[in-house]
Order: sequence, then C-alpha cells, then structure tokens
Amino acid sequence: MTKARYENFEALDPFFAVVMEGLRGRVAGEHFFDTIAEDAFFEFRYHFPGWPLTIRGRAGVMDSFSGYGKTIKLHSGDALVVHRSQDSRVVILEYEVHGTILSTGAAYDNRFISVISIEKRKIVQWRDYMDSLAAWNALNSARER
Repeated sequence: MTKARYENFEALDPFFAVVMEGLRGRVAGEHFFDTIAEDAFFEFRYHFPGWPLTIRGRAGVMDSFSGYGKTIKLHSGDALVVHRSQDSRVVILEYEVHGTILSTGAAYDNRFISVISIEKRKIVQWRDYMDSLAAWNALNSARER
C-alpha cells in the first residue's frame, strides 16, 4: 500500500532512500513521509524562487514536494555522512542528490545538510541547507538551451 500511496513522489525516491538510510533505527515508518510528525516544522535556510522558507505539518511537506517531479527527476542519492549531536534527539545528515532537469535533460547535482530533530521516533523539526547556487545554475542553464 505504501508504494501506491506515494507513487506521485517517485521522482524523489533517491532523496527518500538516502535520508531513510541516514535515519535508520531512529524513526518509525516505511516511507519518508510516514516518519514525519503531523505537526512537524520544516525550515529551509535558503531563498529559492518558488520554494517556501517554512512548512508546517506532514500534509504541508507532501503538498510542497508534490510538484517536484514536474521539473526534476532524481536518479541517485549518495555521499551520506551521519553526524551525531550532543542532543540525542538531533541527527545531522550530509548528502548529495543527482538527477536531470526534465525540460532540457541538463544535469542536476546538489548537496544538502539537514538538521533533524526526532521525538517519539517521528521527525518533529527539519532545518535544511542546500547548495542553492548549484540548483540555480542547473535550472537556469536548462532555460538557456
């Protein structure tokens, strides 16, 4: 049932896989979205056109990610480094994702650091940092072709 429930998000599967690997044993849920608390708070520490700075709740996260596959299709996620915090509820993940800009076929390669707070085996807070220049360059070079 989980696969069918999230099939509209398949373009993000490599992101989900690398993050779930980094959170293995810390969160409950088969799919990334299942690991998010209903009232979770996501904060994105970059200004990127069309992307919100904050999102509240699992439904909001799912809604924000729903259009991703119309622009970018990821084919892999790697370079995972898991850092443990002094606060046992906090995990810091470094990772990369690689994909294609669908409108042009241009390569998309990006790096992230996500600071994740977990309570009762659910993600309650997510603070995200990305290489916004890499995303900007990939999307703008796609527009120029």
